[in-house]
Amino acid sequence: MTDERRDTVLVVDDSPETLGFVTEALKKTGIAVLVATSGEAALAVCERVTPDTILMDAVMPGLDGFETCRRIKENPALRHVPVIFMTGLSETEHVVRALESGGVDFLTKPIDVDELQARIKVHLKNARSVQSAHVALDAAGRHLVAVSADGAVLWSTPQIHNLLARTGAGEASLLRLGRALGNWLETAGQAQDRPKSFTLGLSENLTVQLHPLGRVGPGENLFRVTAEDEARQIGALQERFELTQREAEVLIWIAKGKSNKDIGDILGLSPRTVNKHLEQIFIKLGVENRASAAVRAAEVIYAF
Repeated sequence: MTDERRDTVLVVDDSPETLGFVTEALKKTGIAVLVATSGEAALAVCERVTPDTILMDAVMPGLDGFETCRRIKENPALRHVPVIFMTGLSETEHVVRALESGGVDFLTKPIDVDELQARIKVHLKNARSVQSAHVALDAAGRHLVAVSADGAVLWSTPQIHNLLARTGAGEASLLRLGRALGNWLETAGQAQDRPKSFTLGLSENLTVQLHPLGRVGPGENLFRVTAEDEARQIGALQERFELTQREAEVLIWIAKGKSNKDIGDILGLSPRTVNKHLEQIFIKLGVENRASAAVRAAEVIYAF
């Protein structure tokens, strides 16, 4: 493996034989393996560690694999982790239950080692790119969408769906957003003097500004989406307090109660850079702390 970080797979099965067999097969490929002998134990492991992939036995005493998977997917920090079911049951209804509970794949016992390793490899490749982006960027308040070079939407944060709900078109707006971003990548995206942001009208009542943030994974191009009203607020803060655009963006998030670390993650800045911007903001607003700065900003923000 070329990455210093070892891929981690959580194997959940109440059978010691299956655990031993699967664990040995995965370790031979250099994968770090965690084990759990019940659904309850799996949930406890996931509270402490975020695995890259989970191999889940469907039929276990107590909390079965389907319900365990469902509960794992209820946790936003684990929602991106692929769950592959292992079971001797091959009836259609069990395949459907596996998919409905949030599983992405299905292996029938007895497990074929070559098939297991091949499928794990595919899902780990997908999971690693998704996890690196999601874990870094899934805090509240981030309106983010990642698209492929041809404009297919690869993933988006819940805030994007909430924002697009204002159009009344839902998924259609998401598809339109993806196509627009794909077109931008094909034209201005590769230019040396490409714009830092551009505007897109999604409906009569929603225009958004799109801010390219670069690549976050193989074939994943990340954009931050700002509603037009927020863009106007940033402009108003710039005009009122003679701030730069970046200073106004930092001040917006200060007013929303975000920490310096959160602001850095949202805007793609280091905590030190955020502090530097805050020093200038305090001087220009004539205040001494972030609480006072938030009050001054709110006078402008909530005038909209």
